[in-house]
Amino acid sequence: MLRDTRHEQLLRLLREEGVLPVGQIAQRLGVSEATARRDLNDLGNAGLLTRVYGGAVARGPVERPFAEEEVDDREDKDAIARRAAATVEDGEVVLLDIGTTTLQLARRLHGRAITVVTSNLAVYEELKDDPEVALVLLGGQVRRNYRSLVGNLTRSSLTQLYADRLFLGTSGVLPDGRVLDTTDVEVPVKQAMLGSARHVALLATARKFPGKGTARICGPGDVDTLITNRTSDPGTLALFREAGVEVETAAETTAAEAKAEMEGR
Repeated sequence: MLRDTRHEQLLRLLREEGVLPVGQIAQRLGVSEATARRDLNDLGNAGLLTRVYGGAVARGPVERPFAEEEVDDREDKDAIARRAAATVEDGEVVLLDIGTTTLQLARRLHGRAITVVTSNLAVYEELKDDPEVALVLLGGQVRRNYRSLVGNLTRSSLTQLYADRLFLGTSGVLPDGRVLDTTDVEVPVKQAMLGSARHVALLATARKFPGKGTARICGPGDVDTLITNRTSDPGTLALFREAGVEVETAAETTAAEAKAEMEGR
């Protein structure tokens, strides 16, 4: 592996997973620990990472842990999850992307006679003890920070199935309709999911317009339905409608509905 390519991969690892010890860095890059230390020293001298005891951490923004993301915009996510769950029919095969909005959706699929396929470890944990839901966990490399599975094995698994519905997550939707993600390693898996489903529903809270991200997942032409909140950017929603996408805006749960739901549990 060329030195520059190795440095790029090393920085990506640190951005995605935070602090990593030298031994793990060497193993993940397939190099000796001596080479890993030289790379860390070179990147540290260039100001691209900070050495810590036994390893290093990337400078600049590091992906927020899943648990922190989960509590953001909880009401908006729940409103979208309720609307998305209502579109699922018994007997369907449902593909759930990574992310915290799809986790909220999974919580509303308990007791349904469906098959759920996912690379989202949080979704797996949520549904693993439900006897009504047939659960398929895709293979792949574990990204502990964001509780997901990625890599060639994940993409290969997706070529072996065809789902009725994909519920796709995103970190941002630009005014021109580009759907983004912040993490390069997740994008090939998301794109493989797009090719493995009959119907694609994009789940995006109001904060995702425009949100953030540098890696393009897809555009409006790859989406059948956009489920979002009433306060999402009207110009971007109009663009999706013009592209033939069905746009559904989900209402937040009222106090009466929330009480009735709790009493029904």
